[in-house]
Amino acid sequence: MAFRRWIRRGFWLGTDKENKRTGPIEWVAPLIVLTAFLSLPDVSAQVSQGPSKNYTEEIVTESGDTFRLQIVTIPAGTFKMGSPAGEEGRSETEGPQRDVTLSSFYLSATEIPLDLFLAYYRETMTEKNDYLPQPAQSDVDAISGPTPVYGDLQMGAELDTPAIGMTWHNAVTFCKWLSKKTGKTYRLPTEAEWEYACKSSTANRYGATDSVDALGEYAWYIDNANEQTSRIGSKKPNAWGLFDMSGNVAEWVHDFYSPGAYAEAATENPQGPAKGRVHVARGGDFDGFPEDLRCSARSYEQPDWRAGDPQLPKSTWWLPFINTIGFRVARSADPQ
Repeated sequence: MAFRRWIRRGFWLGTDKENKRTGPIEWVAPLIVLTAFLSLPDVSAQVSQGPSKNYTEEIVTESGDTFRLQIVTIPAGTFKMGSPAGEEGRSETEGPQRDVTLSSFYLSATEIPLDLFLAYYRETMTEKNDYLPQPAQSDVDAISGPTPVYGDLQMGAELDTPAIGMTWHNAVTFCKWLSKKTGKTYRLPTEAEWEYACKSSTANRYGATDSVDALGEYAWYIDNANEQTSRIGSKKPNAWGLFDMSGNVAEWVHDFYSPGAYAEAATENPQGPAKGRVHVARGGDFDGFPEDLRCSARSYEQPDWRAGDPQLPKSTWWLPFINTIGFRVARSADPQ
């Protein structure tokens, strides 16, 4: 770093006996060698070049309201997915640890905020019967949005906190709505993409840090959250500019859950099991302990998440009173 400051200030690489600056012939060759050294690539992380720009997605609702969502470029690369055998708090479902290679993709810098999710709800809510069979549709204009929520969708939370209480199906439908609004194809990140982004080219347990003592600088969890969600982006981001990858709310990802998924999964752009009963959630939440907030920690929908719904059968859209689950959105990079 001192070398870089020295060159940037324009200092020459030597003086004569009278303490005068040397001529160009005497400093050009050393400067070329030094410049070559400083420009050597960092080989500590296996990260490739990908899309070059982050961007801001602007969403205009039917009522004329405008929302902005920061989107971060995630470079292609290879990482160790899963946790090492000796990691504190590790579950057997986090292994075997293996090398996984991913293509470039985009990921929202924050969890989806409650105010944007409410805009989606207002535009797509339907009074149709939640339980009658609906024809399969691919276009968001032709599919049903959420049925009215049972209870308070906000659960007392502020509008700048994460959206909460939606099922995986509801989160996927939000992605379709967002895709229609923007002309870009948004989706949930895969489990591998999520963990790669959390680790952000490090081997740290929590991605942004490896220290439990420093975890509170990056995450809302049981030690500092006061048993509630907090404003998105109010903690420090990780190395790739992503906020709340640990804590605040757990996040739905694309994959079905299987305890033995890693033993059978592909090692290049894995998509998870082809079928399953419940889906994976990642990142831990405001009520979680440090071991729950590790980048490799896996959770999934529990039976009691739908216990607050008095309807039979249970809603396909809502998890009443579950204020610990949300999501962020991803998008595949455009072919280069």
